[in-house]
Amino acid sequence: MRRNIVHVGAASLIYEIREIVAVAKQLRALGMDITWENIGDPVEKGEVPPDWIRGIVRGLVDNPKSWGYCDTAGVPETRTFLAEQVNRRGGVTVTPEDILFFNGLGDAVAKVYGFLRREARILGPSPAYSTHSSAEAAHSGYNHVTYNLDPHNNWMPDVDDIRNKVKYNDSIAGILLITPDNPTGAVYPRALLEEIAEIARQNRIFLITDEIYSHIVYNGSPHLHASEWAGDVPTLAMRGISKEYPWPGSRCGWVEVLNHKNNEIFDDYAKSLLAAKRLEVSSTTLPQMSIPLVMGDTRYPAHLAGREAMFAKRVKEAVAAFDGCDSVLINPPGGAFYLTVMFQPGALNEKQTLPIENPQVRERIEQLVKGVAPDKRFVYYLMGATGIVIVPLTGFHCSLEGFRTTLLETNDEKRAWIFKTLRESIDAYVASA
Repeated sequence: MRRNIVHVGAASLIYEIREIVAVAKQLRALGMDITWENIGDPVEKGEVPPDWIRGIVRGLVDNPKSWGYCDTAGVPETRTFLAEQVNRRGGVTVTPEDILFFNGLGDAVAKVYGFLRREARILGPSPAYSTHSSAEAAHSGYNHVTYNLDPHNNWMPDVDDIRNKVKYNDSIAGILLITPDNPTGAVYPRALLEEIAEIARQNRIFLITDEIYSHIVYNGSPHLHASEWAGDVPTLAMRGISKEYPWPGSRCGWVEVLNHKNNEIFDDYAKSLLAAKRLEVSSTTLPQMSIPLVMGDTRYPAHLAGREAMFAKRVKEAVAAFDGCDSVLINPPGGAFYLTVMFQPGALNEKQTLPIENPQVRERIEQLVKGVAPDKRFVYYLMGATGIVIVPLTGFHCSLEGFRTTLLETNDEKRAWIFKTLRESIDAYVASA
């Protein structure tokens, strides 16, 4: 073409969690049985939302309003309900006008980064969640800027790393926090969050908090929302229903805009997000209408508590499966539904393999592992040998080697098989060279 039409950040749009699916589908076409452990979709793994939640949704289908557009910012009654929830927690007070709906948090992330000034950078965690890291890098045209999560301190943010990078890089306009974290499952304590908020306050930058898993915490981890600890710092708090009901196919998420009146520039930026939504008219209506009915139901707290207990039990199962495995480091997650397994330094090399019975699959895997990161090499061999699909840790904008699996399998026997097979495969792979 006479002009280059490719966006400067196009090469940064990498989503390893989904891209590995293409490889798995190739192996499935060659006769492999595939076990999907790559993505956080509870429904795909057999969890069925309670009948009373599905009954509410069925009832909304018969409501003609659920078939039409809603207000650009979202259904007014739902935004009022959510504002009241925030205000009951104490801390930052919000109004319904401070809540803006999107077609899932993927849409919110794209808008939040896409409408930032290109020179304004967001400092995010490493390991990073690909949706955030790719969107941030794509908007700027440069590599995503990150702070470290420390695997030797339960994957907690390295606050000194944050402080120094904010201090010495004046292009940083905001800090991203994901808590509970994806991929590590770490849940940050209030004192740490307040310390990071103070860094933002002192340097006159804003915060983005991804709280999609905020109601999936266990083993004593705190239930915290940004409104409780952000103080007067301008903040965008992201939430949704995809992991809670669970209803990932609803594509329904929202942003709570905190303290936007405290800074004129941040206020103008928040208004630009609403203006961007006006171009789309509105986000999906029916899922929004369900929120006051579901979250306001007396059965909802028990629903959340039951799921928290379920994932707490599965964490114990997973950690027990790796007991005594000296080649990996595991921090038991305190929230979300993932387990990150990190290989110890030097555990992996380019000579290790796993036996693959199908010769066509073996040939394909041997082609794929050429020149890839050591943990991705393990992931491919695991897929070829067992059919289990996991995500390499280096795929999360991270130099550490390891992988992320899920805690989502609902069949007890199959879940036990997954954890057992992962452990046995690690032992066999490390011993193979």
